[in-house]
Amino acid sequence: MINIVSKSSSLAPYLRGTSHAVGGHTKALTPPVVPPPKPRELHKTRVLNNYTLKKLLPSGDVSVRAGPAVTTQVRFAHTDIEVPDFSKYRRSSVQKPDVSSGDSDESRKTFTYLILGGGTVASAYAAKTVVTQFVSSMSASADVLALAKVEIKLSEIPEGKSFTFKWRGKPLFIRHRTSEEISKERAVSVSELRDPQADDERVQKPEWLVLIGVCTHLGCVPIANAGDYGGYYCPCHGSHYDNSGRIRKGPAPLNLEVPPYEFMDESTLIVG
Repeated sequence: MINIVSKSSSLAPYLRGTSHAVGGHTKALTPPVVPPPKPRELHKTRVLNNYTLKKLLPSGDVSVRAGPAVTTQVRFAHTDIEVPDFSKYRRSSVQKPDVSSGDSDESRKTFTYLILGGGTVASAYAAKTVVTQFVSSMSASADVLALAKVEIKLSEIPEGKSFTFKWRGKPLFIRHRTSEEISKERAVSVSELRDPQADDERVQKPEWLVLIGVCTHLGCVPIANAGDYGGYYCPCHGSHYDNSGRIRKGPAPLNLEVPPYEFMDESTLIVG
């Protein structure tokens, strides 16, 4: 390998040449002979004028020739490429290497904190919106909410009768109790009950009994005005309830549920 590098300051920025000798695929008949360099070398030329430089630099296309013994490869590397200057894109506070940029650091910290705080607030608001939409999608629909409350005209229920209505997809029992039924249920000893609860704890007005008609055993619908206690009877497994909706006999563990309700006036009841 032969490297030709000019030591002259006038030639170095223009050209550097390298020659590599690589063994070919054919075998030479005689060993190659490299002629000694001529006395005229580039390092002996201290000052080169334009004419001398034109004679030294190659003109035309660079070609690679292969002989019977070796293959010669010649490469030329440019050394006149200038590094781009990005000084105009840099902040003025960091262009001087001998000046501290402490003040600039504080201003950059303020900007960073501002961006970080704004991004945090935006992310929290977006997360809150996503959670709200997700929870809202699982809430009851408009038709279900429309049945969340039911208004009942009490004047249509005669004394001693139990009417059934539909509320939130469940049967709703409303019983207009007689004075005898009220006295009988209030005379029951609470200690004898499986699910101890006094009669006055289950009604707002003594004559009106409001219950959810779902048996507390396996969810069956009891029959009104039936059973051993004259209240409600579940024929599926034989649970007997009294006229206060309390379990008195059978496998049911709890009393019939009392829904939330209120009296708008003497003849109007709102359940829900």
